[in-house]
Order: sequence, then structure tokens, then C-alpha cells
Amino acid sequence: MERFTRCGDALCWRGNGELLKIEPWGEHSFRVRSRMMGDLLDWDYALLPEKPAAGAVSIDISEQEASIQNGSLRAVVDYDPWFQNVRVHFYDETGKLLLEEAHHGGGIKRFARRWKPILGGDYELTVTFNGNENEKIFGMGQYQQDYLDFKHSIVELKQHNTQASVPFYLSNQGYGFFWHNPAVGRVTFAKNFTEWKAESTKQMDYWITAGHTPAQIEESYAKVVGTAPMMPEYGLGFWQCKLRYWNQEQLLEVAREYKRRGLPIDVIVCDFFHWPKMGDFRFEPEFFPDPKAMVDELHEMGIELMVSIWPQISLQSENYDEMQEQGLLVRTERGSQVTMQWPEDSTFYDATNPRARQYVWEKCKQNYYDYGIKVFWLDEAEPEYGVYDFDAYRYFAGPSSQVSNLYPQNYSRGFYEGMEAEGQKNIVNLVRCAWAGSQRYGALVWSGDIQSDWTDFRRQVCAGQNIGLAGIPWWTTDIGGFSNGHPEDEGFRELLVRWFEWGTFCPVMRLHGDREPHVVPAKRADGSSILFTGGDNEVWSYGDAVYDALTPYLHFRETMRDYTRSLMAEAHEKGTPVMRTMFYEFPEDETCWELTDQYFYGGDLLVAPVLEAGATTRRVYLPKGASWTLLSTGKEYEGGQWVEVDAPLSVIPVFLRDKRHAEWIGSIHA
Repeated sequence: MERFTRCGDALCWRGNGELLKIEPWGEHSFRVRSRMMGDLLDWDYALLPEKPAAGAVSIDISEQEASIQNGSLRAVVDYDPWFQNVRVHFYDETGKLLLEEAHHGGGIKRFARRWKPILGGDYELTVTFNGNENEKIFGMGQYQQDYLDFKHSIVELKQHNTQASVPFYLSNQGYGFFWHNPAVGRVTFAKNFTEWKAESTKQMDYWITAGHTPAQIEESYAKVVGTAPMMPEYGLGFWQCKLRYWNQEQLLEVAREYKRRGLPIDVIVCDFFHWPKMGDFRFEPEFFPDPKAMVDELHEMGIELMVSIWPQISLQSENYDEMQEQGLLVRTERGSQVTMQWPEDSTFYDATNPRARQYVWEKCKQNYYDYGIKVFWLDEAEPEYGVYDFDAYRYFAGPSSQVSNLYPQNYSRGFYEGMEAEGQKNIVNLVRCAWAGSQRYGALVWSGDIQSDWTDFRRQVCAGQNIGLAGIPWWTTDIGGFSNGHPEDEGFRELLVRWFEWGTFCPVMRLHGDREPHVVPAKRADGSSILFTGGDNEVWSYGDAVYDALTPYLHFRETMRDYTRSLMAEAHEKGTPVMRTMFYEFPEDETCWELTDQYFYGGDLLVAPVLEAGATTRRVYLPKGASWTLLSTGKEYEGGQWVEVDAPLSVIPVFLRDKRHAEWIGSIHA
């Protein structure tokens, strides 16, 4: 009896109703799928149809064991006759064990692939690998924590406001792993086991690659899930935003003031509730009487307008009845079809439905794009349900518990494909969440409604590094944090300056926030109320001292425009993060694998933001193998040491590697 078979260029095993297939998927990489009581599904949630070069694969089969080799990655599958099951082990070309499924433990009978039936035919799936106590785990998307290494952590595989689950990790042991399953679940990176769980699914599906450096692993991953487009020119400079410019003249006057002051600005943002009702997808004419003229004037100033789009559809929206009748909305599995009650009873459009994506895009094309608006802010992209009970909702693509993590990727996809069909190139849209593959749909992720405090500020530095390793190179935050913050508060002014300095060295530099005090604008002509607007949030809103501290960084962002463009080209061509962990650039320096609060902006600038209130110095590690010049003073240091440098309020410690841009030295404060 043949237990193992060669199926094309893949290795297959059948037993106990299970089909397991290991197939080459990119260089030095495998896709591993398994299904109980059925044929494998060719779902393409994120993986592209990438295949290795001809002749790169070898397969060996014996009665008790089989192996498959693809470049430097080898998978060995051994058969246990007692339990009539198999385990999978992965090795690099030197024979080093990278990852292996957990042993059943004999009498414990804890099998590596555990299929728990769910009434109706699908399964709760748990896949367990042996742990390595010396392993470090990075990536996984955006989580609100002030550390990079996920080892010894339990990680939700769920989308939330401020949390983006992108289940790819890079290991310091020389491999990368992608859980190609959008089901709600969790992963536990314990000392003894790494365990993935999907609460409801039809099959197991993951991808693994081997690499000698973090860059090699990231580039292999990028080839199979896709890379970001080239960032358009208006993505390289400064973006101005607040909650919210509530009428056309207010927005234009802010843009004019930036120009009067000679301050660089690429994008200004029209935030939410510029519409009559959630889901109307158009400007409210009473407050935005001539959108075309508004966009034209901004274009004359060299500024793009970004407009907020929400997937939330009010039951009172002019589009609700049609969308409900056509089946374009998310369904609840039971009870009322209301899934959000702010500011009124609403539901969400179903971004997993191609017809729904097309419907929403056509509305936005007619009411925004045709006016010349070519960048959108795709808010609430998780989407933000009133209650995150994922088993309560159903999409076109399936039950929410099986597919809900896919929603933000499909949300970005709908606008990207619509804009692409209009002939637009180099598409970028700001979005509040992401999943694997979002990057290829022009997704610029921002970290959601974070607090305006030092704790959340520190967490963003880690979030930006990890989401870059998860394959999403375009990322930003609300400079100053979203919630709270008063322009007259000296403590908040300090936080804003430090955040703004750091924002200069993020992939996109964007000032936003819901500032105090709130203002309730005039009512509509019919007497009905409109949403409040937050306090002023322009660079001149915080007093002369803050203004003098911020504006040099606006100009330095312009100085770096050519450099930033080159980083975006690397992200587009190879999937290289723009914001890079220390070990990405210096993997041979063991200290770099331990650092969390300093990073590289590209390969030439080491950035060490000041992350504590009242601090005026900063301790920084300078990696071995390079010389380092402090931009603010021009002082040179040799690598391989810790240094303590001055960091008064207007200075962020930034070090230039090997004087690669010597003309920048001293230029921020010149």
C-alpha cells in the first residue's frame, strides 16, 4: 500500500480521511494544506500562484517516510504505524531543524493537526508545532504593545480598531511562516509549543520559507503575497488632518494658510460626516456647495484632497434599501440586522462581495473621484461592530468566524480595482486595518484611534516595525495620538513635539487628532444638528514655541524626498520595509535582535525617538560594522557601543550611517 504519493511536483499523503499536500510555492518555500474528508480547496485569499524554477524540486518516498526538497528548504514526513498518522518536519540545506509538528506524546494522544467537528460539516482546527525556547518571533501585524518579540505571547487572530492581524512571522531561527487562513482564532508562541487555532474552517493552509537573512525571508514572502505599488509623489511629504473640517471654506482656508506661511504640504483631509447620512457616499451640499471648485483650488496649490469613506450604512441612508434588497450588506445570523448604533442604527456593506465593492465604488466615483479626488481614507476597516461577536455575522465569502479577517483586505481591494480601472497608477488609500495581501491594493495602514499619551506613543514604535515585517510597508499614526489632547496643555505640547519629530521618519507623515475643546458648529438650515468638530490641529495651533520646533521637521521631510522615494521603490520592487528593525539591517549583531525603541528609516538613518516625558537625553545603541554621525551635531561615533546623547525638546536623535548623506548633517536645525 502506497502511503505517500507524488502528485505533480508535490508530496501527498492520505490517511484516516485526511489529505495532506506539501507543494513548492516560491523559491525555498512550501505551501502546506490539509483537509479532512474532502479534496483540497484552491482558495486564494492572499497567496499568489507563485511556482519555483523548473528542476528545483526533488521528492524521495519510502514506506515509512517521504521528503521533498525545494531549494534550501526540505520537508520530511514520517509515518507512525501505531496511530496511523504523520508528522511534518522542516530543515534548511545544512540539516538544521527549523520547525516541526509536535509529537503526539504517546498515551497523551495530542495530535499535531486536531480537527474538532462543528455541526454542519466544518471544523475547529488546532495545529501544534514544537517550541524552541531560544526562538524570537517578529511580525504578525499591528498590536498595541511596547515590545517586538512575540515569543511567550498569546496573539489574537482578530481585527479590531488599533489592531491589525496579519499572520506572518519572521523567526530568528532562519525561516518565515504565514498562516494562510482568515478565520478568527489565536496563536500561542509558548516555550513548549507554537499552536495555531482557527475557530471554524474547512482546511489547514500555511506557507513556510527558509532564508539566511531577514531580508531574504521578507523578499521571499513578498513574492508570494505581492508588494505595494510605487508610492505616488504626494505620499512622500506632509499630510494635514483633524477631526474635522466641517465645511468647504474652513478646509480651504487651512490649506491657504499653509501656503501663505511657505510650509510644505502634499495632502489635506476631509474627515467623516461631510455627508448627510452614513452610507450616502457624497458631500452634503449645504456645507460643501461646490466640491469641484474646492478640489480645483487645492490642485492649483499643489495639494491633494483625501476624503473619508466609512463602510457603515445607516438604515436611514438613501442607499440602504437598495443595498439591502440586492444582498450587499453584512448579515447577522440571528435577530436584528443592526450591527452598529453610533450615531444611529446602522450595518456594514459586505466588502467580501464583488457586487457590493462595485456598488460602493460607483457611488464614490460619481460623487468624489469624478471631481478629481484620487486618494481615499477607508475608515472603520475591521469593520468596527458595536459588539465583536464574530460568530454573529455572515458575509458573502462565508461565516464571519471563518473569513472575517479578510474584510479589510477586500475593502482596500474594492477601491484599488475601481481606481485602477479608471487608469490611475501608483494608488494609495489610507485604511484602518489590513490582512495579508492588503499591500498590493495600495493600503496605507494607520494605527487607529490610539490615545494621546506616552504609553500609546511608545507602542506605535513597535507596531510600525512589526507590521512592516508582516509585509505591510506603508504605515503611519495620528501624530499626537487620536483621543484627547488640548493645545493649551503644556504636557500635551511636549508629547506632540516628540511625536511630530518621530513622524518625520515614518513611511507617511500625517498630523491628525480629535483635539479639545470640541466645537458644535451651526445647525443645518432645517434646524437639525450636525456632528461636533474637534479643536484646532494645525502646526500653528500650539503656540509659537511649538511652531518653531515643528516647522524644521516639515522642511527636513522635503529634504528627504528623494531618499524616501528610493525607500518606496525598494518596498514596491522587493517588499522591503520602509521602517526597519535594527536586526533587519544588522542581523549579525546580536544586540540588534533585542532592541525595540530604535529602528532604521530605510538603510541609512538610525532613528531613536524620545519616548519619556521630560527626557532631554537618549541612550542609543550603534551597531557594529559602521560609523555613525549624529545629525543634530555632526559628532561621529564608532559602531558596537551604547552612547548617551543630548536630546532637548526640539531634537530627535538620528544617526547617519557611514556619512551616506553628509549634506543632511545639521540641516534640521539650520
